[in-house]
Amino acid sequence: MTGKIAELLSLWRSEPQAPHFEEHVRMSEHTTFRAGGPADVFALPANARELGWGIRTCKEREIPYYVMGRGSNILVSDDGFHGVIFHIGESFSDIRVSGDVITAGAGVTLTALARTAKNHGLTGLEFAAGIPGSLGGALAMNAGAYGGEMKDVVTGVQVLDPLSETGVRFMPLDELAMGYRTSRIQTEGLIALGAEMKLKAGDPAQIEALMQDLAERRRSKQPLEYPSAGSTFKRPEGYFAGKLIQDAGLSGYSVGGACVSEKHCGFVINKDHASATDIYLLMMQVQKKVKEVFGVELEPEVRLLGDFPENM
Repeated sequence: MTGKIAELLSLWRSEPQAPHFEEHVRMSEHTTFRAGGPADVFALPANARELGWGIRTCKEREIPYYVMGRGSNILVSDDGFHGVIFHIGESFSDIRVSGDVITAGAGVTLTALARTAKNHGLTGLEFAAGIPGSLGGALAMNAGAYGGEMKDVVTGVQVLDPLSETGVRFMPLDELAMGYRTSRIQTEGLIALGAEMKLKAGDPAQIEALMQDLAERRRSKQPLEYPSAGSTFKRPEGYFAGKLIQDAGLSGYSVGGACVSEKHCGFVINKDHASATDIYLLMMQVQKKVKEVFGVELEPEVRLLGDFPENM
């Protein structure tokens, strides 16, 4: 542990406004890839005040940090993350329903959110039921599937700008600049704390039937039986990443325990105790091959935390 982090934790132990934290937490236990080494510090803020204060103390000491939810879109180096991971979890998981409006915290899973909507006879979130993430990440990247996106239902998001005096504020949809896998939350380093979503009244039986249909489509077309981060690459304009990878002859291609899924080539899976390096090198080789064959640059959806071969 670096001297800066030791100094940070000394401060945190003496300050009542500091978040609860654990040291040397293996990120393979907190990411859907089930790979990666330990984070020096794994912080569990109870509220926005603790989160903002914790981030500012990291920034003041030039300590790397990252804010995560369920870890469904990150790959942590085998060497770990030498900094602080802030986990948005149970403390940010409230859900409130008022008429056709749902207000939910960033730590709520998308599955729980979709189920709550169904139970209240509200339609519009069926697409989100099978996305393996939490609301905060879904808002930041405007997550979507099967023709639906978060921007279709969101009316506004409560965000934290930890480095600004404005702190927490509410941003209506027209200020969020939600596009394909992007938003101002992501591009400006803001942190989604929760959102307000307006849905439509529907028949719970029909909503359930649609959710079951989408779940079956996922099971039949996606390698849900293996750890992964979902779609590994963004969809290039005019193409489908999975089709490009398949047509490049990479179906089933593997590096160590990491493999391009034969069921859906858009997924890199942890097939057999893959290391983070296995997964990373496979992603790089897929990018290189698709570029060579089709001249198309594949951009990862997965975020890399820590040191990987090219910059180790």
